[in-house]
Amino acid sequence: MKLASLKAGRDGELIVVSRDLTRAVKVSTIACTLQQVLDHWTRYEPPLKRVYDALNAGSVAGEFSFNPQDCAAPLPRAYQWADGSAYVNHVELVRKARKADMPESFWHDPLIYQGGSDSFIGACDDIPLASEEWGIDFEAELAVITDDVPMGSTPAQAADKIRLIMLVNDVSLRGLIPAELAKGFGFFQSKPSSSFSPIAVTPDELGTAWEEGRVNLPLLVHYNHQPFGKANAAQDMVFNFPQLIAHVTKTRPLSAGAIIGSGTVSNKQNTEFGSAIQDGGVGYSCIVELRTIETLNQGAPITPFMKFGDRVKIEMLDHAGQSIFGAIDQQVVQYHNPT
Repeated sequence: MKLASLKAGRDGELIVVSRDLTRAVKVSTIACTLQQVLDHWTRYEPPLKRVYDALNAGSVAGEFSFNPQDCAAPLPRAYQWADGSAYVNHVELVRKARKADMPESFWHDPLIYQGGSDSFIGACDDIPLASEEWGIDFEAELAVITDDVPMGSTPAQAADKIRLIMLVNDVSLRGLIPAELAKGFGFFQSKPSSSFSPIAVTPDELGTAWEEGRVNLPLLVHYNHQPFGKANAAQDMVFNFPQLIAHVTKTRPLSAGAIIGSGTVSNKQNTEFGSAIQDGGVGYSCIVELRTIETLNQGAPITPFMKFGDRVKIEMLDHAGQSIFGAIDQQVVQYHNPT
């Protein structure tokens, strides 16, 4: 099943989207918002699934052409947004860029930070930021949305609580991160509002690509209309989503609608000869990894961080070449404080 939220009020208006992403239908007679569905999944999932099946069969009244630009994030705001670093290769490279050692424990104990969840950005909306000097970077990731998850859940128990999957652009301000982390209190200013794919899908939509709590497909990144990354989202994912959820719930429960991110998708590559797509590699899911490789090979980074007007597109295709989640397709713009 594929679900999205039209821009309407603070929490959007729930719609069901066809598998090929061409058509949609409003379902206010069943539920008004995605959060309402997640709060009572066993009640609302069956009738929504019937609508989805009928929509794909072409037999639904009131259907309309689907336009991702009309969508907010699937959850325009959420009770919880916790982002992991399941791809330890990414953590290792980023720490190298900061000249910081990586503890061996990172390979066994997941990293998680708690992000702001009250103002997500729609997949096709601009990313407004006040300064290019902050070191603007994108981070292409996946995330899951959970049902209620009890405290102390095991990975096996957590796996049964994953309701939806979506893509993420976890915007990072690299120039602000080092000083902020040096305070010993974690990210805040360096992690502005994140963006999510227009559509969230149930795990069954991925078929065999949903494999042991991972998505076994390439995550495609285009930067200023050029191929930038195609790392496989299952490869080198040290901690799968059930493990990340179990880690989060060690000392607290999760409420329905909690979003748990994978961290930047990153595959181990040849750092000596370059890993860019044009060099035969799978590229990168963020700019800082490329800058780290450039520093290791040439002594200094060459590729600048994002400027106003730069665009990033993040998408995942199924084995038939069909977009699964729709695309995150955004540009960075200068923010002007309203007066």
